[in-house]
Amino acid sequence: MLTVHEVLYGYTKGVFPMAEPDEDNTIYWYEPTFRGIIPLETFKVSKNLQKLYNKKKFDLRINFDFEAVMRACASRDETWISEELIEIYCALNKIGNAFSFEAWLDGKLAGGLYGVSMGRAFFGESMFHNVTDASKIALMFLVETLKKENYQLLDCQFITEHLKQFGAVEIPQSDYLILLHEALL
Repeated sequence: MLTVHEVLYGYTKGVFPMAEPDEDNTIYWYEPTFRGIIPLETFKVSKNLQKLYNKKKFDLRINFDFEAVMRACASRDETWISEELIEIYCALNKIGNAFSFEAWLDGKLAGGLYGVSMGRAFFGESMFHNVTDASKIALMFLVETLKKENYQLLDCQFITEHLKQFGAVEIPQSDYLILLHEALL
């Protein structure tokens, strides 16, 4: 079984764990050739999304129900988030290295994301929504928080069309390791 210390060490080396559902959820370390990041200084949102954020339709919370966020992220037909990873990341949350950013609506978890924080780097792991735009609002909340705390790096691992709309870019792993080193100093 993986330990929290091994996971934290992995992040400092530019790798992250994922379970392989087709292999009985065996956990492997991943180091993509190209890494997805969202540059905080060029984070962008649409005018409509900014209006929704400003309306404060959602109750935004940090770590109100970390495990529920992880389980919601894992609730897909195929997922790399195994029970072992849920246990490890919940332990990381308890020691202050993993965080969930949550959007609640009418007392129910509507969307959110979770990830790991070390130094001035945040390693985004996964996001979900049960209500339209809830995960986007949670991402905006994360970025707002990271900017206030002077973070330097928002790692999103892989680029998706969903993340491209916020300014996510791919950079070579070698460039990522330089940014990571600077953010961990």
